[in-house]
Amino acid sequence: MNPKDNPVGWFEIYVDDLERAKSFYESVFAIKLELLPCPEGSPDCPTPQMLQFPSDHPRPGAAGALVKMEGMPPGPGGTLVYFSCEDCAIEAARAQDSGGELVQGKFPIGEYGFIAIIKDSEGNVIGLHSPPAESDC
Repeated sequence: MNPKDNPVGWFEIYVDDLERAKSFYESVFAIKLELLPCPEGSPDCPTPQMLQFPSDHPRPGAAGALVKMEGMPPGPGGTLVYFSCEDCAIEAARAQDSGGELVQGKFPIGEYGFIAIIKDSEGNVIGLHSPPAESDC
């Protein structure tokens, strides 16, 4: 790993119901997820099923997908992924309106801004991060 690169290059959020999870994430983040086709050279790939988050690979940050795959159940206790937001309170409120659950409302993390923690429609715990307000700098 190049120490100048961001440490995360890809993430997967495991789900039981791909359509329900798609609806949740598209609603909370006001985005559209795209179906990832089977990898080239793969003879048959009924699993995993993947929906990729919008991304621009030359830009910083990690790309990732919702994944439905046998043997990989969703739920808390795994890796915590933080999504970047302008104001994490907005996405936290949307999560509650979209079938998710608020675990921890927006709170300050000093010079690094703010975070909130939510559960998605599948029971996965995810983080929301927003930078400090300009008046906080």
